Amino acid sequence: MATQVKRRDGDISKWEDGVERAVGDPKWNRWDCEIQQTVSAYNRHLRSTPGYVPLDWKIVKAITWIESGPHKPDWNKKPMQIGKSGDPGLRAFLSKKEGGDLIIVPVWKGLISTASARTNPVHNIRAGVGYLLMRLARYAYQSIPDADDKVYEVKVKLGDSLEGIAKANGSTLEVLQKLNPDAKVLDVGQLVKYQKASVKKVITGWETVTPLSVALKYNSMTGDPTYAKRLAIAINLVNKSRSALCAQ
Repeated sequence: MATQVKRRDGDISKWEDGVERAVGDPKWNRWDCEIQQTVSAYNRHLRSTPGYVPLDWKIVKAITWIESGPHKPDWNKKPMQIGKSGDPGLRAFLSKKEGGDLIIVPVWKGLISTASARTNPVHNIRAGVGYLLMRLARYAYQSIPDADDKVYEVKVKLGDSLEGIAKANGSTLEVLQKLNPDAKVLDVGQLVKYQKASVKKVITGWETVTPLSVALKYNSMTGDPTYAKRLAIAINLVNKSRSALCAQ
């Protein structure tokens, strides 16, 4: 995500020779437990969203192997590289404008900040995984009923419209149309039913997680044409390597 160096296909073999040394080297497992805990928390939080398939934590580990690795200084503070200078990903995730507020685990809201994600490796991992999931999610704006499911009635006044009644009473046009299917034309004094509701951004589905989709969604700003290939190699190596033992 953060590296700005554009690698040619010919460089992959040299990079692969280097990363193959990670297998069996415990230094490359430093963040295993934090990654597992982070991914588990996101999986629990998002499991009720349509079409969600639990994220494999080893994919995130492979991302850290590409993004940093113990041979780089950022391994100790920004293992997923999100928040590095010139990278808009962290700002996008924390802005509440692109869906990050729907993705982030509720208890982490207000705890992860721009500063903490740049200096605290655990927060960097939480923000990085959150950003990846935010980019993989599909969104739409839908009419969402409030917790108050009571059906109210209001009398139509001169000049009223269903849209205007919805706005004035904290509801939505979709809800009024559903509750009043025959109200094509409104008459003064007519009773119109409504329920409290609002239009909100919601998650409607998910992109399939593959090396290519991760490259396009997580690494889209660098233009690295080899990212997907290197991620596939890293995932294979991670699956072969021995992970750190983490407390359950």
